[in-house]
Amino acid sequence: MTIETLRKVHEQRPFRPFTLHITDGRQLPVPHQECLWVPPSGRTIFVESEPDAPDFVDVLMVTSIKLRSSRRNGHPPKRRST
Repeated sequence: MTIETLRKVHEQRPFRPFTLHITDGRQLPVPHQECLWVPPSGRTIFVESEPDAPDFVDVLMVTSIKLRSSRRNGHPPKRRST
């Protein structure tokens, strides 16, 4: 994963929650923009998926980013009937 790709997903407006997939099999959800910090060096990122349980991750260990569906007011988007 490149830091540029990660920054692009993190900084998109409106923000869309996403999950980082790590080489060790972990999946780190990023539900809000404030839950991820990318320092200027761009080598190690700080992810706080759970309160008081931060993860420091080498960007090279991120294998993929999966965007989650947009939600409004905590509810999934309404499906249209056909």
